[in-house]
Amino acid sequence: MPRRPSHDDEVVIAVRVKPGASRTRVGGRHDGPHGSAVVLAVQERAVDGRATEAARRALAEALGVSKADVSLRSGAAARDKLFTVHHPPSDVDERVGRLMRDDPS
Repeated sequence: MPRRPSHDDEVVIAVRVKPGASRTRVGGRHDGPHGSAVVLAVQERAVDGRATEAARRALAEALGVSKADVSLRSGAAARDKLFTVHHPPSDVDERVGRLMRDDPS
């Protein structure tokens, strides 16, 4: 599961970022160094943190939370990243599971 508890009011979610996509898409599963991760394809290239920022925004939108509630925990220069979601919705596990099952095609 991509969710790792850290504090009561935050969760950590593993993601795999695919920069340079034709359009931004969220969905699918990747087994990476942090375990199962949500796949985030973003249009931005991996230059100057642009892909990471696009992934942060896409994850927030997909989870239905504020962009300000999602922050990068680790992996600034890697495709495999951990994001912290502050004040997650009570059904965050369900939402993440649904994203991992979704086919973004």
